[in-house]
Amino acid sequence: MTELHLWLRHEDRPTERRTPVVPSDARRLVESGATLTVEESPQRIFPIEEYEAVGARVAPTGSWVAAPPTAVVLGLKELPGTPAELTHRHIFFGHAYKQQPGAADLLRRFAAGGGALLDLEYLVDDHGRRLAAFGYWAGYLGAALAVLQHRGRLVAPLTPTSKEELDEILRPAAGDEEFTALVIGALGRSGRGARVAFQAAGLDPTCWDLAETRDLDRAALLAHDVMVNCVLATTPVPPFLQEADLDALTRRLRTLSDVTCDVGSPLNVLPVYDRTTDWDEPVRRLRKGEPPRPPLDLIAIDNLPSLLPKDSSEGFSGQLLPLLLDFGTGGPWGRCLDRFRATCRQLGIVEGESRNV
Repeated sequence: MTELHLWLRHEDRPTERRTPVVPSDARRLVESGATLTVEESPQRIFPIEEYEAVGARVAPTGSWVAAPPTAVVLGLKELPGTPAELTHRHIFFGHAYKQQPGAADLLRRFAAGGGALLDLEYLVDDHGRRLAAFGYWAGYLGAALAVLQHRGRLVAPLTPTSKEELDEILRPAAGDEEFTALVIGALGRSGRGARVAFQAAGLDPTCWDLAETRDLDRAALLAHDVMVNCVLATTPVPPFLQEADLDALTRRLRTLSDVTCDVGSPLNVLPVYDRTTDWDEPVRRLRKGEPPRPPLDLIAIDNLPSLLPKDSSEGFSGQLLPLLLDFGTGGPWGRCLDRFRATCRQLGIVEGESRNV
């Protein structure tokens, strides 16, 4: 691999405990000749000592702003609001290419500083398939929380756990009522995770994918008690639910879990809410319920896999490692950079001069 300096930053979001590179894979990077700097982080699931033990350098929290110009800053979720000019190449989930709120401002920060966004969501192969994703765990947790909410066993605030503990809680207990569940996007990574969670809960969900949503039977959708949306739309499609559907007299749906959380984007397939939920308040009531319609509760948490930080980090890091070992300007990374530049042009954002891009 070409000489690479990766700078693993602390996550600014207090509930983000995951990491894109776990210590065992950090060892592989260092052994390959890469320089790896890891910021101290009180919330990261793996302690800093485990990175130091495999040869990583240690840096203070938030020091990426003063990292060498050629360093590639690696993270998962959103950057802090400062600095106004981003001078480095950054790898993370930017949520900036589907007209999400704040997307243009983020891209302008990169343009002003001459840096670049290499968005993990657009790290894809020749056929457009994502190469590193948390989708399985997002789907698993989206369905698990929906089950617990529907059975009256969801406790807030949410706290990180292990899959073994969560599976134990999911098992049906005496007195649990049977209910019907629907997974949309059932054949993808997230859909597979959702199906596994439902099975752990003793349920056999209805599974829809492209064939069923191409000509969607909305009445059939509303006839389910629980729905989990795992569809990540890349082109406009008709919404699965609209406001009028929530007031339909025939609605049986009581619990809606949106794994995708594309709120604010024109590609959102569930434009029935305007803000996500979080660990402190994981559920929002969309409808109070007026007979014959039941109440309708929403779960829409945009960092679900962080509730299983160790499992999800290990899975993601294993997928990302080969790509980091082959980091460069071509292949998947080149496609990331092309997408960044194309979106900037579409928005009329002029990129600054950069030594790094």
